Amino acid sequence: MNEAFALLEAEIDPIDIEILRHEILSIPNQIERNIERSAFSPLVQEYKDYSVGLVDPEGALIAQSRGSLPIFVANALGTGVREAISVHGADNLMHGDAIVTNSAATLGQHLNNVALLTPVREGGSDNGPLLGFFAVLVHWIDVGGSAPGSSTGTDTTDVWQEGLQLPCVRLLSGGRRVEDIFRLCATNSRFPKLLLGDLEAQLAGCLLGRDMVLQIAHRRSVALLRATFESMRRQARAAASAVIADIPEGEYSAESFLDGDGGGAIPIRVAVRSTAGRLIVDLEGLGPQMTGPSNAGRNGGAIAAARIAAKYILTPQEPVNQGDFDLLDVEAPDGTFLTARPDAPIGGSGNTIPTVVDTILRAIGDALPAHAVAAHHGTYGVHTIFGRLPETGELFTNLDTVTGGWGATAQDDGAFPLRSNAHGDVPDIPVEMQEALYPFRLIKKALRPDSGGPGRRRGGLGVEKEYRILFPCKVSLKFERGQCPPWGMAGGGAGATCFVEIMRASGTTVRTWKGIYALEAGDRLRVVSGGGGGYGPPHEREIERVLRDVEAGYVGRERATEDYGVVFKPDGTLHEAATQARRAIICRK
Repeated sequence: MNEAFALLEAEIDPIDIEILRHEILSIPNQIERNIERSAFSPLVQEYKDYSVGLVDPEGALIAQSRGSLPIFVANALGTGVREAISVHGADNLMHGDAIVTNSAATLGQHLNNVALLTPVREGGSDNGPLLGFFAVLVHWIDVGGSAPGSSTGTDTTDVWQEGLQLPCVRLLSGGRRVEDIFRLCATNSRFPKLLLGDLEAQLAGCLLGRDMVLQIAHRRSVALLRATFESMRRQARAAASAVIADIPEGEYSAESFLDGDGGGAIPIRVAVRSTAGRLIVDLEGLGPQMTGPSNAGRNGGAIAAARIAAKYILTPQEPVNQGDFDLLDVEAPDGTFLTARPDAPIGGSGNTIPTVVDTILRAIGDALPAHAVAAHHGTYGVHTIFGRLPETGELFTNLDTVTGGWGATAQDDGAFPLRSNAHGDVPDIPVEMQEALYPFRLIKKALRPDSGGPGRRRGGLGVEKEYRILFPCKVSLKFERGQCPPWGMAGGGAGATCFVEIMRASGTTVRTWKGIYALEAGDRLRVVSGGGGGYGPPHEREIERVLRDVEAGYVGRERATEDYGVVFKPDGTLHEAATQARRAIICRK
């Protein structure tokens, strides 16, 4: 904290700062609700693929909505602000301007992730000092490119095949709409009505958020507002510092791998170093940039992955703030799949990040055993059904991702069913809405027995979904971790891996993970997610817990006997003597 702020804060009642902190934190959450209510596409209304936040004049995050995805929480809004400052200059960003960007070279995420930001200037005046920026990032339903949904293409080889690029341009200039940009966006989308509806919600959220911050500055004073911003960052930094101090100095490493784009497994080798009160995540051992779209740029890839992992370990219960990451350094060479060149295809930019986060957490777990966690199902599991509606011939697209099992810890069984660690608690689009809008029926959605890794604490369960196709269409699949089982910790077993099956009406079945496939009426699409790894030796699991798992259908009797050493009589009741004998044999092994 600089000396000027230290002197300023010393003159302000800390209770006033704490009250204002909560008021500031509430603004992005209020804007989030407004966007949910006013957006047009299910991706924003229901799936909530967006982020809302307040950023300081240098691009450091101050506050973000609770529903924001971890992949955006990491650094997306601040990156967009820093790009706007670099392109236009802070002094040229006036009250009433709104800047839109999805720059692959800067944001480093697929082009559907579009950031919109507006300056917050004291008094709402062009001459007023810059207090920060209010920003909203939304996954736009379609921005052109080779496949409906844009980011759903599986065979793109450069970023220009993936859709419209908006190089940090004004959507509003001095409060006036730049209609040319609205028309440009609409023309380059297959779903202009849905896109423009989402964009209007995004823009309204940006402007209202800005005005709410200005109201606070007017009512509570700019001095108090700035002191509170600084206090929030300092508190977050102190909380992270306390955890880092518990990590013995040294280097901790871990490895895993990705399925890749068909050219063989892609290595993930990470090292985490604790030194001089700082945490360094070294990603030099990541595999090279891929020929297909499973890449990300530095900010949306390597830095995002490291920050997501750090947030889980350092300050998981605290509101996100730049201070969470002030003591974190990320090292990664150019040219890996998470530091890809600006021209690289990045439609699947987030798909690889969950496994990298898992691997970083695996390394840190060696340093902080109390924080150790087994691997989770580890994939976005994107499955997008698209085509033309039978009644009207209009284009449609329905993007979904899987939920699955998370890894167990020393204290708790793995949670389920949840999306990837880069998603957080993103909800499902209601089945009723999907079936009303699109030509398929979801005929099954159930937990996947025996998919959680065995352990003293069991891994979370995967999920099985089955669609019946009513009219010819296509499906785009982007699954990872089909070959790298979610590992257990401290003697726990691995969780089951994911896969997709296309069951043809003719009777043939295709098992797959990636690609675009034609579907015919009567075909069925079976989407199966993975489970989480277990923690601790399975034979140490309390017999009562195993019996409850069997009764609930989480674990079958055969696996209960094989993995946990719990034996049943023919009538299904516990065979106590046989159980004690089998567990004794397992223990000796």
